[in-house]
Amino acid sequence: MDSMSCPYTLEIITDPAELAKSREQDERYQRNRTWLEAHATEVFRHRGQCVCIAGEELFVADTAEKAWALGAAAHPEDTGMFVRYIPREKVPRIYAD
Repeated sequence: MDSMSCPYTLEIITDPAELAKSREQDERYQRNRTWLEAHATEVFRHRGQCVCIAGEELFVADTAEKAWALGAAAHPEDTGMFVRYIPREKVPRIYAD
């Protein structure tokens, strides 16, 4: 692969069923994210661990894979679940766009 090639392909999706599925996934993700923000105190007690938010519920494990498996087992329909690692140390972080 030369330095100018790109291994990705972009597609414009216009199928109404696919667009509806994407919107539904985004809505579920947003609900889980809103739940995380509302329960941040509880979630951030799990320092050094991975958390999965699925079905607006918290799942905690030592690895991302295990946390994901717990969330998926409890809420297999939730296509908007996500996993985060909670750092051990509470330190200032810089985020930039």
